[in-house]
Amino acid sequence: MKTLLFTAAIFLASLSFAQNTKKYDYVGDYYEGLAHVRLNLKYGFIDSTGKQITSLKYTEAGDFSNGFAYVKLNAKCGFINRKGKEITSLKYDDARSFGKGIASVYLNGKWGLIDTTGKEITPFKYNGINSFSEGFACVKLDDKYGFIDSTGKEITPLKYDDTKYFRGGFASVKLNNKYGFIDTTGNEIVPLKYDDADFFMKGFAPVQLNGRYGFIDKTGKEVIPFKYSDADFFKGDFAAVQLNNKWGFIDTTGKVVITFKYNFASSFSKGLAAVKLNDKYGFIDIADKQVTPLKYDEMDFLFRKEGLARVKLNGKWGLIDTTGKEITPLKYDDVDFFSEGLATVQLNGKCGFIDTTGKEIIALKYDFATSFNNGYALVELEGKNFYIDKNGNKKQ
Repeated sequence: MKTLLFTAAIFLASLSFAQNTKKYDYVGDYYEGLAHVRLNLKYGFIDSTGKQITSLKYTEAGDFSNGFAYVKLNAKCGFINRKGKEITSLKYDDARSFGKGIASVYLNGKWGLIDTTGKEITPFKYNGINSFSEGFACVKLDDKYGFIDSTGKEITPLKYDDTKYFRGGFASVKLNNKYGFIDTTGNEIVPLKYDDADFFMKGFAPVQLNGRYGFIDKTGKEVIPFKYSDADFFKGDFAAVQLNNKWGFIDTTGKVVITFKYNFASSFSKGLAAVKLNDKYGFIDIADKQVTPLKYDEMDFLFRKEGLARVKLNGKWGLIDTTGKEITPLKYDDVDFFSEGLATVQLNGKCGFIDTTGKEIIALKYDFATSFNNGYALVELEGKNFYIDKNGNKKQ
């Protein structure tokens, strides 16, 4: 009896939701339990029961992210919170989504930052503000770059010709065509003398000097000689490096652990590295044993979080796992990346979905399909666009 009552309650809630949403011209996807809706070219927001949390008055509306959503009215924009309250006045010319309590906003031709109360935490003076990484963002002023922290404080002078984002407590900076590294206090801990520099990984960074690559540690000490024509990052204990047009692998002491014989080599991912030899790709392990035959025409160079990689042979795509096993036949015209446990595949102009075992979960019948997001994917069939759930059922 309880089960029947529970089922009835679910049915009534679903019916109520359908009735509440049918009146709109458009219902967006749900983000953080809320979706924007449109009626007569005006936008507002509803919750998961279909109840409106704002009136339909906005000319534009974005998705909720970190508790806030972008809205626009009369060519000016701002943000609302999950209760529908405008946390800023709608006065900005442009804005980007909140991340860790901070959003970039644009006013009178300049960028600044606001917090979740709408307080402006930097002056509006920057020509550009990048996303925050490890608590710091690169800013641009009059063609020069520097960094600010999450309070808006400039931790470096705005003097650099280029910068890259913080990773592992360090960021690469460029001045007078030379690269070095700064730490989170803004101090230049590696002199600006290199021709190229990117990031530290596993405590080492590949850098270029006089046309050759070597590696430095976080003190700036050159720990692996500058003799390579190209170099990848250390991932695990090995890095792929190129010498005399051939790729091999070295360890963190600079010792060659896999000889220079490949036309291409990627970094190791989940214990395997993609290599190319005689125009064919495959995966090897750290002992240089072929886990897959070197037979593929194209492949992903990294395994995704599902432990799968896409491979292509004779114009057709499929998937392999970290043992090298082909978990799908190589028959698809295209295979997309996985999202929420499903991947879009295409065959003979029709799209469907497979799961991580390679099983076709949703039939290949659609003319177009996007990845799943919050439980739904947008598809096209016979000229009509609509959303489906993970069982292939049309969203009502």
